[in-house]
Amino acid sequence: MKVAVVDIKGKETGREANLSDAVFGIEPNDHAVYLDVKQYLANQRQGTHKAKERAEITGSTRKIKKQKGTGTARAGSIKSGIFKGGGRMFGPRPRNYGFKLNKNLKRLARKSVLSQKAKNNEIVVVEDFNFDAPKTKNLIEVLKGLGADNKKSLIVLGDSNKNVYLSSRNLKTSEVITISELSTYKILNAKKVVLLEGALEGIETNLSK
Repeated sequence: MKVAVVDIKGKETGREANLSDAVFGIEPNDHAVYLDVKQYLANQRQGTHKAKERAEITGSTRKIKKQKGTGTARAGSIKSGIFKGGGRMFGPRPRNYGFKLNKNLKRLARKSVLSQKAKNNEIVVVEDFNFDAPKTKNLIEVLKGLGADNKKSLIVLGDSNKNVYLSSRNLKTSEVITISELSTYKILNAKKVVLLEGALEGIETNLSK
């Protein structure tokens, strides 16, 4: 698949980038995408929730009323979960929500969403650019030129670029990442995926293994 390479103003440079069919032209696997997104979101959870159970409550251990003859249910401790101030029954405990997925499935998921984006014309290939200094205004101008200023956008760099990255931190709808940070969730969450020329080879190399 051939895509026109544009400059930061959105004008065609006269060159074309060849998007590999092995990465950008496969039949999407929805279940692989689901599992990869589920794992990404699960890994965001801290899992630090905790409620005190009966054994952790401070209180008297005496039997609060006699066993028989009260006409009500027997009760042995004020720390029981049925009383106000008692422990939480089956409460949350700290845990890790993460789970493992094999590398081939994760690659398949990334290729699936990239192929879907390419099919929907939501991928733009831009020639490599840089800023002299971190400035949000400069990146806004670039996004306007690419028609992505009012959309959620994901800019993928070939190598880390401090000035471009810092220019994006004040923008709620735009994110700048490198190839190593590319994930199924981030691609899926963006309405426009902006790939720098320098990132294409690395993406295809990583996902064609």
